[in-house]
Amino acid sequence: MSRFSGSDDFTLLPDLAVRTLGGSVIWANDEFFAEKENLVNPHPSAYRPATFGHKGQVYDGWETRRHRGRPGDDSAVVRLGVPGVIRGVVVDTAWFKGNFPPEVSLAALAVEGYPPAEQIAARTDWVTLLDRVKVDGDSRNPFAIADENRWTHVKLTMHPDGGVARLRVHGEGRPDTALLGLGPLDLAALENGALVLDCSNRFYSSPNQMLYPGLAREMGDGWETARRRDDGNDWVRIRLAGPGAIRLAEIDTSCFLGNSPGSAALTGFTSDGTEVELLPRTDLLPDTRHRFALRPAAASVVEVRLDIYPDGGLARLRLYGELSA
Repeated sequence: MSRFSGSDDFTLLPDLAVRTLGGSVIWANDEFFAEKENLVNPHPSAYRPATFGHKGQVYDGWETRRHRGRPGDDSAVVRLGVPGVIRGVVVDTAWFKGNFPPEVSLAALAVEGYPPAEQIAARTDWVTLLDRVKVDGDSRNPFAIADENRWTHVKLTMHPDGGVARLRVHGEGRPDTALLGLGPLDLAALENGALVLDCSNRFYSSPNQMLYPGLAREMGDGWETARRRDDGNDWVRIRLAGPGAIRLAEIDTSCFLGNSPGSAALTGFTSDGTEVELLPRTDLLPDTRHRFALRPAAASVVEVRLDIYPDGGLARLRLYGELSA
């Protein structure tokens, strides 16, 4: 794959991997000098000279240790915030001058469901989108991609080691066709009239933040409870925008890594107070936008209770469906 050049600049397309769209670096085999999560930060990489930590100069990027005869290469797996068709990538080695990788490559996967990161990294069916190619240090290295498939994850490999400041994955979003047509309106959005009626705990932040528009930018943008020291669980009760049928739920734990709930459940309430199970207790992953197709209740629901087990934080809750007549 040759470096991109031409008037149809793919970098004008959205970065499907950026943190603000929900992108996450879910796995790396090594991040000794600098954390893998820096790869998808939205802002440009920064550098302050002579800022040394206990492992050396602090870099705003992902950096692995020197191999010193250790076989193999170093890789990081990124879950795209918006799955889609990848038109090009930018491997940005800003500030990495004597410690950038000589070569890199990129592979992709289309993953269904929410398997653990280790399982995704260990899969053998990764598809190469960018063959092993030379990169320059302290530079933006753009590469066009010619592929029309929908991908959910990419794997950046450094040959053999070094540091990369940012990975930009430019392309066009493509929805999961299995989820299309399941509901055009977010019945739990504040902008549509929904409201939190009550909750078990709001120690760190208000649960109303879960109903805000857009994606959470940081952990403080969501709802987080105190740590429970009993056998109970935390919950929040939400008045919907109006009576309706909920067909699709999105439970977003983005930005909550060590403090996300282990599982969650959704219960609907009709106008006469009858309880309807919408989502049974279901395991959740940290730092993930989960989407679940629901079987709508026979009668319209007017309120929903979200139970999290046992405690923790959520970035956003979306409940898509149709209002009743």
